[in-house]
Amino acid sequence: MQDPGLVLTLLALGFMVPVALLAWLLGRAVAQVPEEDRQYKDAPPLGFRLAWWPIQWISHYLEPLLPVSTREALARRLRKGGLDYTLAPAQFVASRGVCALLSAALAAWGANALAPTHAGAWLQALPLAALMGWAYPALWLGDRLKARQKELLRTLPFFLDVITLCVEAGLNLQGAMTQAVAKGPVGVLRDELQRVLRDIRAGKARAEALRAMAQRLDEPAVGHWVVSVIQAESMGMSLGPVLRVQADQRRSERFLRAEKLAMEAPVKMLFPLLAFIFPCTFIVLFFPIAMKFMHSGL
Repeated sequence: MQDPGLVLTLLALGFMVPVALLAWLLGRAVAQVPEEDRQYKDAPPLGFRLAWWPIQWISHYLEPLLPVSTREALARRLRKGGLDYTLAPAQFVASRGVCALLSAALAAWGANALAPTHAGAWLQALPLAALMGWAYPALWLGDRLKARQKELLRTLPFFLDVITLCVEAGLNLQGAMTQAVAKGPVGVLRDELQRVLRDIRAGKARAEALRAMAQRLDEPAVGHWVVSVIQAESMGMSLGPVLRVQADQRRSERFLRAEKLAMEAPVKMLFPLLAFIFPCTFIVLFFPIAMKFMHSGL
């Protein structure tokens, strides 16, 4: 044991054996993850595709650990965001963990490059970076939900007008929805109506397909329209007047939302005016006066 070379060899072996064992266990765990069948699923967004392998591996072992309530809540949000055939709840949670690890690693590298002599600087940056990485996918999903809701409420009156005109012209509801899909703008509601038509052609009842659409979108305006159509059909009423009332009401609601945003604009502009525009204006106005006083000797 007095030979330094032998001591270094033993230390190297003692270090390499646990590392090799850990690598073997990790490779075995990765090999046990089955390949996901995505034949009937949509492609994930770009950020998820870049780190899809670790997301898939982590989600395989994370799914049994997720509580049922958390899984159902995430499934509802993903369904409302149009990602129910793209991501599973466990995959979304795994993406948050991967994003947190990547953010922490990037922060450690940046802090070490900027301040290599201050080891405590990048150690302090790790928790904050990991927290920001963990929160980013949730913020992205929230922004996606808001954008889809805004687009849905904007295009809903147009689709209802097209469906109403087609029904009043003599088409049935399914034919009217087909015309609305063919003539309507590309967006959330068009995709959902296409999905309803596919479900009907696959053998699902029209009422069930419409209820499933209302459940996916989780929007009161769409829910009211679906309930009105189903009740009118069940009672044998003419769909034309019912659809006309729904279209007029949705259009009125859109005008009211626009008026509300217009009335909120002055209040939202108050802070930028006070913080940025008024100080610059005062500087431009009072600078010549201050310079004149300075040159006059006062």
